[in-house]
Amino acid sequence: MYSFIDSFKESFIIKIFIAILLFLHSFFTTAQVHEIPEYKIANVKLYNDIVKMDSIYFTAYNNCDLKTQAAIYNENIEFFHDKGGLLSDKNQLLKSLEDNICNKVTRTLIKGSVEVYPIHNYGAIEIGYHKFFNKEEPNAKSVPSKFIVTWKKENENWTITKVISLH
Repeated sequence: MYSFIDSFKESFIIKIFIAILLFLHSFFTTAQVHEIPEYKIANVKLYNDIVKMDSIYFTAYNNCDLKTQAAIYNENIEFFHDKGGLLSDKNQLLKSLEDNICNKVTRTLIKGSVEVYPIHNYGAIEIGYHKFFNKEEPNAKSVPSKFIVTWKKENENWTITKVISLH
């Protein structure tokens, strides 16, 4: 049985038209990918300092070392959690960590995900991905989530002033 479409199957013009469409699709999708520049470390020392502070903080977090966590949190902390809202009281935040996180949840940084941006006369912004494992829900899938941390440097000491935790 002959159909209308059969006449176009052998058409050279149709083949050229399809090739042009595929080229244009490839061109525009590649251009969109390259529109966002790849992250490059601007200041290696700053990057290493922040990654080290992240490690110190989350070692304390994973081991329920509230004293170290308290020392790293700035007195004017703002902790934004997409599900829990805003906590801006340091003691309340530490109490929440003690009640809900200690010996229940551990965090793992996603290797290679951290970006660090200097903030002139203040400190740095850290952006990355991490996963949490809840010991009380051992079969729950641990999904990477994004975080943003504002670090302030005063007298050679780093403290966390803002956290945005997205799940």
